[in-house]
Amino acid sequence: MKKEYRLLYLLALIKLILPFILQNGVYEPHRDEFLYLAEGLHMAWGYMEIPPLLSVFAWLTNLFGGSLFLIKLWPSLFGALTYIVVGRLVLSLGGRAFALFLSFLPFIFGVYLRVHYLFQPNCLDIFFWTLMAYGLVRYVQSEQPRWLYLAGISMGLGMLSKYSMVFFAISLAVGLLLTPQRRLLFNRHFLYALGLGLLLFVPNLLWQWKHGFPVVFHMNELHRTQLKYISRATFFSEQVLMNLPGLFIWLSGLYAAGFTSWGKPYRFIGWAFVIVMLLLAAGQAKGYYALGAYPILFGFGAVALERWTEKRLTYLRYAMVTVCTILGYGFVMVMLPVMPPSQLAAHYAGNGIAQKAGALRWEDLKDHPLPQDFADMLSWKEMTQKVARAYETLTPEEKANTILFCDNYGEAAAVDYYGPQYHLPPVYSDNASFLYWMPEDLSKYKIILLVTDDKQEMQHAFMHEFASAKLMSSITNPFAREFGSLIILLKEPSPKFRQAFLDKITRARLKTTASGVASGNLPANPLGKGGSMH
Repeated sequence: MKKEYRLLYLLALIKLILPFILQNGVYEPHRDEFLYLAEGLHMAWGYMEIPPLLSVFAWLTNLFGGSLFLIKLWPSLFGALTYIVVGRLVLSLGGRAFALFLSFLPFIFGVYLRVHYLFQPNCLDIFFWTLMAYGLVRYVQSEQPRWLYLAGISMGLGMLSKYSMVFFAISLAVGLLLTPQRRLLFNRHFLYALGLGLLLFVPNLLWQWKHGFPVVFHMNELHRTQLKYISRATFFSEQVLMNLPGLFIWLSGLYAAGFTSWGKPYRFIGWAFVIVMLLLAAGQAKGYYALGAYPILFGFGAVALERWTEKRLTYLRYAMVTVCTILGYGFVMVMLPVMPPSQLAAHYAGNGIAQKAGALRWEDLKDHPLPQDFADMLSWKEMTQKVARAYETLTPEEKANTILFCDNYGEAAAVDYYGPQYHLPPVYSDNASFLYWMPEDLSKYKIILLVTDDKQEMQHAFMHEFASAKLMSSITNPFAREFGSLIILLKEPSPKFRQAFLDKITRARLKTTASGVASGNLPANPLGKGGSMH
């Protein structure tokens, strides 16, 4: 067994370092990564977009310099830890070397390559889904209460990572209720563990209450702008595409947990998978919301396939690895930015596979030369440099009365990240959690240095409310999502605009609360429709 453990940790090490080997150095952090790093500078028990746990790792990243290596270290580390949990599950089920290797393949030949490359809540979410299910499986095997507490703590930390944890927790509970393992629900240690998990979540719940439950606003906006365009058929087709190289592994795991004699004690895992898929599909969730449900099935599937090919059909093991590798190789080119933008775009245009798989479709439902995530990693430094050049045209007195304002959180967070290199002032926005960090007193500002993704901004009526409005520069990289974004210098706003700007912030703050979403009672815009920065 010692050699199996050595193999397990060797494969985990490969998982840890692989993204650093494959990524191309042209790409910068992702717009969401910039946002989470900014949140690490404003530590709180919650944020508009996510619970607080990721900000702890953002704080550590900022503390040690905020390098790209550190940003990418956390998702890679949690990817390796997730595989270790799956590997230990494999060993607890009697699996050996081949099962360990087979359960490893989906982590490097599928969507998890992307997930464990981006510093986003998904890497934590998937880890804690897996760890919670693992804790319950280990309790069934050993009846040692410590595994229940592991499951409970995992649930609590998972809810501090991403709210979708509640769907899997409910699904596991229903799965237990539908099987003989329902007796576990009345075990006092299970109840204590559940209470411990909920206790961990209480600080974020109190934060939500204090801020008017902005999660309601966030989910409402998410559904209005994105989720309503996602059909249930799309959700299920994405489940196949995301894990296509390892499709036979997780399907075998679902079968093993649901129908085999040796998997009978773990029927609740199969039920939980089915239930969480139905819950997420009913809510028109994005396909990747379900990714936490698969790793535990990779473990069951790998053990099942190892058992089925142990004494006969051994040659199928070579076939499984070959199929997974061939399919997975194509996924690598889509999951990680392994080439500079122009070369990668030419590669996609040449074979057409990425487009057919929907990998080039953005949130605007149109196809683009690069996947949206990759386009979100370009031209942020270019933007900051151009903002800095515009800022340097001001006199010291003007600089002291200038507010640097960005229309979206990606712009604000990126300029916030690079800004200290160019001695830029604090960056503000009314988008995402930046809204919470807006100054209360805006009256002193006589100049607005604006970064906007609206290419028509100079044509809007509110430009006439300034003594001068000058377009300073724009983003020129055609592969960047921010291509065409403008840097505009606005001087001496009129009293009418000042009031409109204050009302804009008030409206933004009000509508982010549950009461604001419900009532729609927002102050009027003195400049009229389309008359202020959107």
